[in-house]
Amino acid sequence: MQSKLIQDRQPPSKGAATVGVLRVGSKSDPNKVAGALAGTIREHGKAELQTIGAGALNQAVKAIAIARGFLAPGGIDLLCYPAFVDVEIDGNERTAIKLFVEPRQ
Repeated sequence: MQSKLIQDRQPPSKGAATVGVLRVGSKSDPNKVAGALAGTIREHGKAELQTIGAGALNQAVKAIAIARGFLAPGGIDLLCYPAFVDVEIDGNERTAIKLFVEPRQ
């Protein structure tokens, strides 16, 4: 299953650097996603999670909550804001929710 971003309905997050999108599914392990998210935040200073469906969004939100615990000892708290995006999966256009995550300043 291949997916590609067709169009962001919202402007991209601040900064010119492109950050890889972490795709989260309904069967994703929130602890593993949280570890990847924390690592991406530490390395790039921001991250994006892409979800399609309620189950995937639920796992992504859990992962953000867990990642806050991973990053808190280092004095990093997270801010998250959502946006709708259109993606193409196997030739079909779908609406996804992308969660932009960055440190609170």
